[in-house]
Amino acid sequence: MDEKDRQIIRTLQREGRMSNQDLAEAVNLSPSPCLRRLRNLEKAGVILGYSARVDPKAYGLAITAFVRIRLERHDETTVQTFEREVARMEEVLECHVMTGQTDYQLRVVVESLDAYEEFIRVRLHRVGGIGSIDTSFAYGTVKDTMVFPIR
Repeated sequence: MDEKDRQIIRTLQREGRMSNQDLAEAVNLSPSPCLRRLRNLEKAGVILGYSARVDPKAYGLAITAFVRIRLERHDETTVQTFEREVARMEEVLECHVMTGQTDYQLRVVVESLDAYEEFIRVRLHRVGGIGSIDTSFAYGTVKDTMVFPIR
């Protein structure tokens, strides 16, 4: 991947709905080479897909929680079960394996605090093998971007 490919990626991260013509102009290429590079990035799995960014509050999901999970045990069965079950939970938008005192960090969106309590009691607790759950609620967002830094 060269600098021109990175320009294409950053431009699409800013505005994924632009036409190939507009993309080519933005990165200073003619349309055919631009499209060829784009298809190569898609084929190589660098570009994973395209989606719409949606305001969670406008969608009805007013609560964003960052949930830190520590497992009781780290045997293969416990880890696989936890990861499989979390992957099925629609409320969980992200699940990261972490270093430090917690094993996982989840980004969870729900419509209310009552819905969050239900998520914890009905969904997460039933997974089993969880040693601790620590939650922080986001009450504002300073920065939210999908555009990678220039490297």
